[in-house]
Amino acid sequence: MSGENAYIRELHKLWAANWPESVPPQPVYPFGETPLTDYLRAWSRRQPDKPAYVFYGAELTYRQLEEQSNRFAALLAQHGVQRRDRVAVFLPNCPQFVIAFFGILKLGCVHVPVNPMFQEHELLYELNDSGAVAILAQDQLLNLVRSVQPRTKLRLVLFTSYADALPSEPSIPVPGSIRQAKLTGGDAIDLIPALESAPREYPAPEVSLDDVAALNYTGGTTGMPKGCVHTQRDMIYTAATTCTIGLMKPRDVSLCFHPVFWIAGEDIALIFNIFSGTTCVLLARWDPAAWLAAIQRHRVTIAGMLVDNAVEVMDHPDAAKCDFSSLRRVTVSSFVKKLNVEYRRRWQALTGTTLIESAWGMTETHTCDTFTAGMQNDDMDLNSQPVFVGLPMPGTEFKICSFETGEIQPLGREGEICVRSPSILKGYWNKPEETVQALKNGWLHTGDIGVIDQRGYLHFLGRRKEMLKVNGMSVFPAEIEGLLGQHPAVTGSGVIGRQDSARGETPVAFVRIAPDQRSTITEAEIQTWCRKNMAIYKVPEIHFVDELPLTTTGKVKKGDLARLLGQA
Repeated sequence: MSGENAYIRELHKLWAANWPESVPPQPVYPFGETPLTDYLRAWSRRQPDKPAYVFYGAELTYRQLEEQSNRFAALLAQHGVQRRDRVAVFLPNCPQFVIAFFGILKLGCVHVPVNPMFQEHELLYELNDSGAVAILAQDQLLNLVRSVQPRTKLRLVLFTSYADALPSEPSIPVPGSIRQAKLTGGDAIDLIPALESAPREYPAPEVSLDDVAALNYTGGTTGMPKGCVHTQRDMIYTAATTCTIGLMKPRDVSLCFHPVFWIAGEDIALIFNIFSGTTCVLLARWDPAAWLAAIQRHRVTIAGMLVDNAVEVMDHPDAAKCDFSSLRRVTVSSFVKKLNVEYRRRWQALTGTTLIESAWGMTETHTCDTFTAGMQNDDMDLNSQPVFVGLPMPGTEFKICSFETGEIQPLGREGEICVRSPSILKGYWNKPEETVQALKNGWLHTGDIGVIDQRGYLHFLGRRKEMLKVNGMSVFPAEIEGLLGQHPAVTGSGVIGRQDSARGETPVAFVRIAPDQRSTITEAEIQTWCRKNMAIYKVPEIHFVDELPLTTTGKVKKGDLARLLGQA
């Protein structure tokens, strides 16, 4: 332990020495360390008529959100739902999701967001694993809920519709896929009329910051999801650090299309917004035309997206006509396409803002564990390595340990990323063995491979199970994918390994090429480029694909690539 303490003290010195001057070193809590529901209540008193959410022009003010979520809590209580009961929310992005989220927390229940793209087996698994007793579902999904309900603990079924949320005259384009006629719900309870008749007051329990508040299921590429147990303290800490570093103020307007059932969307649209008292322009899904229109119409100041989305915006025929002057901060995540200097320059020329990598995180840690803000001078972040993820958030610590022995590795040596922070999951729901394996002496052993360099910066190298051994050398798919992303014709890639009797393993890259270059560039040309840009043992076999198989959170499904490899 003394060795670990000395190691951590040395890292703190490095982090302090390299801390960007523009980034506050400590998180700020505007109303103190108190539940997120208290933040909603405080902001609803200070700015009752300010829009908390805008959905294609329909506004939900802070006062309305406070009152409607009170009524939702009362409605649940009327139907026998009690503190600590799990309540599933089976909805796409819409204001009703927000109302339900805060109503669930107010009653001291546990929020269980469920992917609205799930089919029967997936839905049944998550409902039974969580033990949910109530569900709020989209009207289009009611038949699926009914098909599984007899095999679950569900006692209460509520439903709602996009049609209940969309304005008669939208302020921005509405995708055709969400212009759906409302379906009847049979014996399920129609949410909006039920809220209108529900009591204004609810039986408010004493809710602690450390009570279980949410089960956020992992969205990995293999295996069944695990429910990560999170509390409101996790939410508040994540909000305080991220909003402080992002300098978020009540005057800001954010734009979110990320799925709110996904923890990153939960952070962006539900937690950060209410913590900081801002307005969130919520989109049902990604749509570049709606995104561009929202920037102009609602004077958005903060936006987050995937690199793929940013490229789509830059290539959009209406982009040059858009007024981006309100934007001050844009973060991106590199999943398929990787952030590179060329994309950053194009974005700066178009919008006047700088694309910032949103860095590293996991569902287990509430996602926001590192930051790269303030590290863009001379493109230091992009030139360090394709896997550079910056410094830990205030209050978060990292160490790199040997996978085999658990011993701390010296700076510059690869090993398992272990993280300690206030937002780490409190356990995997109903999975004690997995919890014991992951949580040791306050540290989460992530299963991710990383390295802390001599300046204290963290570099993410991928999942251990994805690491390849080529002629005895460690090869990390994430690094190859990052390098491939620098080729101007490559719009995405996924790298896996193939067994090789001579080399042990051979990297194999499935590559998506820009449509306008598919007829002019060959797999051999991409491989030649790789030989010029990476060590020879890292050079992959190249297979072009029209599309990459993705999870709902935008990650490449490596298992599907393995099946493609068997067919290649």
